[in-house]
Amino acid sequence: MTGSTPRRTVLTAALAAVAGTAVASATASAAPPSSPSSGSAPSSGPTGAADGTGRHGHAPAAGLVAHRFWSSYQDWRRGTDAGTRAVPGDRPALVLDTPVGRTDHTDPHTGRTATWEYATWTSPRHVPAVPATEVIASWNAHTPPGTWLRIELSGEYGDGAATPWYVLGHWASGDGDVRRASVDGQSDGRSTVWTDTLAVDDPASGLRLTAYRLRLTLLRAPGSGLTPTVWRIGAMASDVPDRFTVPASKPGPGHELIVPRYSQNTHVGQYPEYDNGGEAWCSPTSSQMIVEYWGRRPSGEELAWVNPAFEDPQVCHAARSTYDHQYEGCGNWPFNAAYAASYPDMNAVVTRLRSLTELESLVRAGIPVITSQSFREEELTGAGYGTSGHLMTVIGFTAAGDIVANDPASPSNETVRRVYRRREWENIWLRTKRYDANGKVRSGTGGVCYVYWPERPTSERHRALRELGLV
Repeated sequence: MTGSTPRRTVLTAALAAVAGTAVASATASAAPPSSPSSGSAPSSGPTGAADGTGRHGHAPAAGLVAHRFWSSYQDWRRGTDAGTRAVPGDRPALVLDTPVGRTDHTDPHTGRTATWEYATWTSPRHVPAVPATEVIASWNAHTPPGTWLRIELSGEYGDGAATPWYVLGHWASGDGDVRRASVDGQSDGRSTVWTDTLAVDDPASGLRLTAYRLRLTLLRAPGSGLTPTVWRIGAMASDVPDRFTVPASKPGPGHELIVPRYSQNTHVGQYPEYDNGGEAWCSPTSSQMIVEYWGRRPSGEELAWVNPAFEDPQVCHAARSTYDHQYEGCGNWPFNAAYAASYPDMNAVVTRLRSLTELESLVRAGIPVITSQSFREEELTGAGYGTSGHLMTVIGFTAAGDIVANDPASPSNETVRRVYRRREWENIWLRTKRYDANGKVRSGTGGVCYVYWPERPTSERHRALRELGLV
């Protein structure tokens, strides 16, 4: 569970307020507050890049979710560069080559003002196959000390009007130069950035984002010669309908992955400056489990700052490395993906899946998935808690199709492995509307998840990722 839920709560309230008529019609056939409520299943589809290039992020069938990622040498060359350079090789990248200017930046979280050299790269204009109500970006990069990144997105509405350049994050691998942070207060009266999600303010009006561009600003200390390295940048555009329930999927064969188990609750009260451990650390704890599943782990030097009396110091490290100083929590979705991708030869994205069947295809291929959901205690048998936002890791399925999850909201590492009823879990993950404990309509995440995988996956894993449009 996440202790830092204010921005999710605000987004929930905003969506509920603007979806009045849609919710009213949906509730006529929805489950009452005393019953488990469930929601819509987004789908994954092709991006149909407007520039007509690249194969990255293209799924074979249209749906309610569309991806576009730039990661190949050709991708980087097709963008508009101002002082950046594409680097070929086994893992093509974008780097800062020749600065085009200097800028003063005052970090609002430290009060420090510093001068930085910078260069930029702007993606081609992209028209997703799905006119979107939400867009979530993710990136894979490394910034050595003395460097950092600014990630921005400009969208285009169906009527041709454009959004401003919205800042989706000030990001660095460490926190010695600038504080890793989202930016609040960004809106043009038609769409708003809610921490990590750009959302149309009134989806019921029919307004949609029909195109977008991403912009990277690479910054470094003047004269240092250092550079950030960016391996992947992209976004997931989606238009998930308001639903309280989804059709039941047919279970596939049972399969379970062996994934390290860590409890967030063994860290209660640790590091108040990173949101105090415990229920606030579900996202980094889940991320750390999957990072270690893929054989990566922070070094002893990287863990030297952690109190030696604390168990599982790598979880503390993950919390610090994902902490959003504006949101004041560790639940920023792209920041978690960026943390996972900071390890050697790792890729990570934030996406949505349209069904539990798609999630099963990844798990059967050997790729565990971190899922985001919210629910009342009685909606998920055996959980023992309710939450307005929680991340857990799906590691398998029983022979009957029930979900095997590493749930960090457990009292100890030994109790992290849980089995949840398929139908209950499917609904709470995929729905877009739900009832809270007071009977009020709230939003659900609609299948949001993190997917992490190594740069050179097996053919079976590559096939599963490609079928979902992730490579």
